[in-house]
Amino acid sequence: MKSNKRRTGFLILCVAPATILFFIFMIVPTLNVFRMSLYERGAYSPTETFVAFNNFKVLFSDTKFIQAMQNTILLIVVVTIITFALALVFAGILTREKIKGSNFFRVIFYIPNILSVVVISGIFSAIYKPDNGLLNSIIGLFTDLTNPILWKGESLVMVSLIIAMIWQAVGYYMVMYMASMAAVPLDIYESASIDGAGRMRQFFQITIPLIWTNIRTTLTFFIISTINMAFLFVKAMTSGGPNGASEVALSYMYGQKDAGLYGYSMAIGVVIFLFSFLLSALVNRATKREPLQF
Repeated sequence: MKSNKRRTGFLILCVAPATILFFIFMIVPTLNVFRMSLYERGAYSPTETFVAFNNFKVLFSDTKFIQAMQNTILLIVVVTIITFALALVFAGILTREKIKGSNFFRVIFYIPNILSVVVISGIFSAIYKPDNGLLNSIIGLFTDLTNPILWKGESLVMVSLIIAMIWQAVGYYMVMYMASMAAVPLDIYESASIDGAGRMRQFFQITIPLIWTNIRTTLTFFIISTINMAFLFVKAMTSGGPNGASEVALSYMYGQKDAGLYGYSMAIGVVIFLFSFLLSALVNRATKREPLQF
């Protein structure tokens, strides 16, 4: 009995510091965001005026915020689909096919993930330069570019962001899936080959189901983290321009805070929090399935 009490006390003692820090630096600020969304207050003013849900009423009629949310959803959907498709394909090729220097390719693909977003944004900003950027220079070898393509113009800025975000993320998830695929016993593939299953069928009916738990976990993590990564890329590459064409939810929230609309920006923060929570629940629900074992 005494030993159980000592064990319980020891566990509480170990968990207590992390729990206290989590409560102080996560729970309390989050609750304060919800509270402040019901007030009208300047960013640097101590005066608060209770306005109930007026901030939210204004928010859902704000066309700029709606555009920012549309851009956020576009990035989440497109970047997630392309990133995971490429990561799975590359991982499958490097794991199953006998390619010389596969470890070299693993390192090369992973390098973008160790670079900061600022560095990656600088690289792609140089690539996208209208006059002497790498992309326009390559296109200029095959066609006459009298008017340079504005890769960060209103019509193409989202495409440019999508390419940069995919380049940054695909290597990390490829390496994770390579580790999962390497754990699948080879005799399963050999049995499938004897039964007449080709590479593509093996990939979709053996590899994907057996690593599905890993895919599901990383998918949920990536979708939520994309909301934050989109803000970092926009802040470093475009600052929301031109004319708000690349504005995302978080960058718009910070812009409202800098404009002195602190309560309004907190209302945006609440919407983003609820959106992230709901999206995470939907993804978990949609990808739920019985785990396969081998």
